[in-house]
Amino acid sequence: MYLLGMDLGSSSVKVSVIDGDTGNLVASAFQPKEEMPIIAMKPGWAEQDPDTWWLNLKAAIYECNLQLGAKKSYIGAIGISYQMHGLVVVDKDHNVLRPAIIWCDSRAVGYGESAFRGIGRDFCLSHLLNSPGNFTASKLAWVKDNEPEIYKKISRIMLPGDFIAMKMTGRIVTSFTGLSEGIFWDFADERLSERVLDFFSIERDKIPEPEPSFSVQGILLKEAASELGLPAGIPVSYRAGDQPNNALSLNVLDPGEVAATAGTSGVIYGVTDQRKYDPESRVNTFLHVNHSKEKQRLGVLLCINGTGILNSWLKKTTGSRMSYDEMNAVASDVKPGSDGLSVLPFGNGAERMLLNREAGCMIKGISFNITSDAHLFRAAQEGIAFSFRYGLDIMRGTGIDPKVIRAGRANMFLSPVFREALSCITGVSIHLYNTDGSAGAARGAGIGCNYFKSEKEAFAGLTAVGETDPDKSKTGAYEEAYHRWLELLKSA
Repeated sequence: MYLLGMDLGSSSVKVSVIDGDTGNLVASAFQPKEEMPIIAMKPGWAEQDPDTWWLNLKAAIYECNLQLGAKKSYIGAIGISYQMHGLVVVDKDHNVLRPAIIWCDSRAVGYGESAFRGIGRDFCLSHLLNSPGNFTASKLAWVKDNEPEIYKKISRIMLPGDFIAMKMTGRIVTSFTGLSEGIFWDFADERLSERVLDFFSIERDKIPEPEPSFSVQGILLKEAASELGLPAGIPVSYRAGDQPNNALSLNVLDPGEVAATAGTSGVIYGVTDQRKYDPESRVNTFLHVNHSKEKQRLGVLLCINGTGILNSWLKKTTGSRMSYDEMNAVASDVKPGSDGLSVLPFGNGAERMLLNREAGCMIKGISFNITSDAHLFRAAQEGIAFSFRYGLDIMRGTGIDPKVIRAGRANMFLSPVFREALSCITGVSIHLYNTDGSAGAARGAGIGCNYFKSEKEAFAGLTAVGETDPDKSKTGAYEEAYHRWLELLKSA
């Protein structure tokens, strides 16, 4: 049987089809080829048209169908991964009432801060494991206050993945992990948070009923199947936000396991069975995809806005004609510590792990007689690795202390310099895998429809394609550079 997974990002929609028996990729496509537009009517706003997501999904599946030919009939389950924390609202006839307010929209920050004070800091941290922040519940409160006529028409609210599932199956449901990502879940009472709903005066019936991430959540309707060029009746059997799903794609399912990404921004996502929280709310905790009452699994997420974007900025700003591989090569000629050059990578907005402070990007230690482009390239990558170490130390306070970090073989993890710096400064091995979110969603679909007898079976064919271990001969140099970096951070 073939398994289809889709990953709805804010830039594109990617679709992968894998052979469930072998785990091999048999078809893959993404749309659009240029980034999807983000509508910003005011500073700090970010919206997208949900119908655009559906159109790009159709186009990507069309490409996969061309690759598969008659074998598209082998597809037996569908899994959905999606950009987190967004808000889609529909009326009783499933019509979209306004553009989706997506994850990077900051208009509702004040609503989250008000709820944090009004509900009570201690209650929020012990029951929600988060500040209400700028998550889905706060976005809905903004719509209620600022667009009352639209709010009155709302029958159900959805996360982006819920919308795609609705288009496929005609059903409006969400997942337990989805409720937690929207800050609608009470971790202590293990139910929908009445305190959050009451504070924002949100009606209970606007919130869809949750179902497990691994479960048959509906079947592909005839009409939707016709639009997608697929057989009707295929079960939609997995759903999760992009970061829990990225962890799943790397087989990060048990306490102590950690996944990381380092694209434009960076993420560390660890799994724990302990209901702990950061007193300063610098990390986010959600129900993980395999959480149950019998087996508590929580995902702790730390986001760093300024990671790979620093690398790309340097490439443009220095006027380098080198490829990223060539930049990595010349950076490797500079010894660890970059001859005293330190770089803070925080030039992409406020950082939650820095208490929402805009520390900015800073470069210190330039010597006109020593510093070259190669030094800048290396110091930037070390600075990014140091920001991961800083964040991982916060996560260790929540009970996550990994021995291995798993990552896809992509973006910053393609750089030997970055991998070495990260491994040495954290004391953790880095294992790389050839997988991504859409392939992970496909495996999730196989688990959800019981094609796989266990999670272990779903990942039987997934093996590391690279490994970087801490180099003890270089650890001292990196520690010295890290403490110099910390002093720079304190002054920012």
